Amino acid sequence: MRFSFSLSKKVLFLFLGLFAALPQLHAQLVEDPTVWSYEVKKKGDNKYQLVFHVKLTKPDWHIYSLKPGGDGTLIPPSFSFQKNKDVKLLGKVKEANGKRITEKIEDVGTVYYFKNSVDFVQDIAVTANTKVTGTHEYQVCNDQMCLPPKTLKFSFSIDDATASVTADTAANTLVAGNAADTAMDNSDTASTVLADAGNSDNGGTPVPDEVSGAGETISTPAAKSASFLFFTGLGNGLLSVITPCVFAMLPMTVSFFLKRSKDRKTGIKIALQYSISIILIFTVIGGLFSLFFGPDALHAFSTNWIVNLVFFAIFLLFGISFLGAFEINLPSSWATRLDSKANTRNFMGIFFMALTLVVVSFSCTVPFIGNLVVSLQSGGKMAPLMGFLGFGVGLALPFSLFAIFPSLLNELGKSGGWLNAVKVVFGFIELALAMKFLSNADLTMGWRLLDREIFIAIWATLSFVLGLYLLGVIRFSHDSDLPKNDWGMPYLKVPRLLFALSAIIFAIYLLPGMWGAPLRGMGAFIPPMGTQDFAINQSGRAPAPGQNVAAVERRYADRMKIYEPAAVLDMGLEVYYDYTEALAASVREGKPVMLDFTGINCVNCRKFESEVWSHPEVKQLMKNDFIVASLFTDASNVKIPEAEQAFSKVLNQKIETLGQQNVDLQVSKFNSNTQPYYFFVDGQGNKLAEEGVSYPTAPEKFVAHLKKVKEKFDEGRKTVSTTATAHSGLMAE
Repeated sequence: MRFSFSLSKKVLFLFLGLFAALPQLHAQLVEDPTVWSYEVKKKGDNKYQLVFHVKLTKPDWHIYSLKPGGDGTLIPPSFSFQKNKDVKLLGKVKEANGKRITEKIEDVGTVYYFKNSVDFVQDIAVTANTKVTGTHEYQVCNDQMCLPPKTLKFSFSIDDATASVTADTAANTLVAGNAADTAMDNSDTASTVLADAGNSDNGGTPVPDEVSGAGETISTPAAKSASFLFFTGLGNGLLSVITPCVFAMLPMTVSFFLKRSKDRKTGIKIALQYSISIILIFTVIGGLFSLFFGPDALHAFSTNWIVNLVFFAIFLLFGISFLGAFEINLPSSWATRLDSKANTRNFMGIFFMALTLVVVSFSCTVPFIGNLVVSLQSGGKMAPLMGFLGFGVGLALPFSLFAIFPSLLNELGKSGGWLNAVKVVFGFIELALAMKFLSNADLTMGWRLLDREIFIAIWATLSFVLGLYLLGVIRFSHDSDLPKNDWGMPYLKVPRLLFALSAIIFAIYLLPGMWGAPLRGMGAFIPPMGTQDFAINQSGRAPAPGQNVAAVERRYADRMKIYEPAAVLDMGLEVYYDYTEALAASVREGKPVMLDFTGINCVNCRKFESEVWSHPEVKQLMKNDFIVASLFTDASNVKIPEAEQAFSKVLNQKIETLGQQNVDLQVSKFNSNTQPYYFFVDGQGNKLAEEGVSYPTAPEKFVAHLKKVKEKFDEGRKTVSTTATAHSGLMAE
């Protein structure tokens, strides 16, 4: 999905060449590359299937999956059906007949999308001839830009003899393509109408299973490395072995096998059967996950706030339990019943012994299984199977190893104080992970419970207290004494000391983030900089009271400021999110307006901000000489007041959200619909430069453009001032 540098240059030169050849065009109005078609399939008595076909006429564009992954800001296709007493929806909309592609994007996460074509299918049952109506929303992107989200209306007509469908494609007037109606007949479809939002060419190159980009690999979930998934599970399984629940049973179980066997060979055979049983149990669990849930269930928590809250509760509960507050165990009757069926005479008896281990060790292994599920969310359909297979191998491996080499049991440390210390360490880690899941839900819903500095404070405190615990400064009631040296003084072993130092160093590393340090190494874990309420500027001091504070309260700031980049906080910049408010600020402060048409989920917007806004001269100009307005075109959840809602001719729909309002402005006034795009106006909305600035642009060129705009704005103010002075003189005479 990424362009190489050379290819990016070619695209840039082509772009500049078009401007030179067509000087009357100063912005780019990009056609929607999608072609939507709608089909009704009769599947049985009173049961139908509504099929939304989508084709992308340009191979470099894509549409997101229903579960797009990422950081929770991506806009997937969504379908809204109007209530109808004669229609019952059977399940949810599903994806079909498309090859889903997986890509890892820095600071965004793992993203899922489709190229070329995909179908979205909704099963329904009807009780009478009726119409099924509603709307569907989607967004398409390529490597350079994302088009604003678009909403289309649909209307399916269903009767016993035929099924016809009409599609309201009014929203497609934003692009140059026209709607085309085509009737088609086949065995189970009476008619189909195409809504052509782009070119008439429905072709496109097939999406390969694996595509190489600039420094990254894009692959379908099915092509995800099986070995990576397996070793992820293996690591979690091995870690669970050193918990008290499992470790205490290790020497006891192996010794039982060897002592109950007539010879060592038989003991090894029983141990191997025991290990195979453990592997089989977890493989079955993984297989059930793959069969009934698949990858969507595993990565749903990355965007679903309810699932994130469930994981938060689980990790919090087990974290507190690991610290020793209470024990979590399955009913003892379960283990007793399983143990009664266990024996070493046949494989089923050995299998029940392994199942008993799984049940008894529940309180210690469940957190690691949770970690595994989290890790597998970016895998494909078979990810759970491979991950749980690895987990079973990791858990079973020590039992076989010690049965084959029983002398190693003598080297195995006795369970006791050190194992409890390991359990407490895992407790602190579980609490930290719980905060991460709560943060995911918080960002999705905009609750502002865990802003960046609060999150960092919690993690830093947990890490520091963990360091103190490992040093022996903090003790719990169930902790044993530290070992003593020859002089009877307690001492730390070197590994424990190194772990303690690592925890304290990590806490110290996090602390500057409390005052706005970027902490780039933790960017994937901590909340975005936009949630930071306070940051020290580059001079090392806090901004003075009232410095760079808008004279009026900024509209929508409470909802939108969390999406601002680090550069905004670094500059102490007050950004506007409403166009008219920015114009008023321009008149009030005597500065030109920089309109930043951007998006919440716009990757190239974040690149432009990090690469260009962070340039010292750009920062100085933006802070001192411009009013900055961030106009998010995909703010679909932010409603504007009813008094401002109006019908948009360019969108051919009523504007109800902030995102729609900004799209209407960008298209109607600047003849552009891609992001990021920067345009410059004065306080009356007059353009200060006919051309806009888009991605990619070098910082030096952006500086030159800002200076040119500022000069024109200052010249205009001087002209107005001179005219006003002359007019006043004439009036005085």
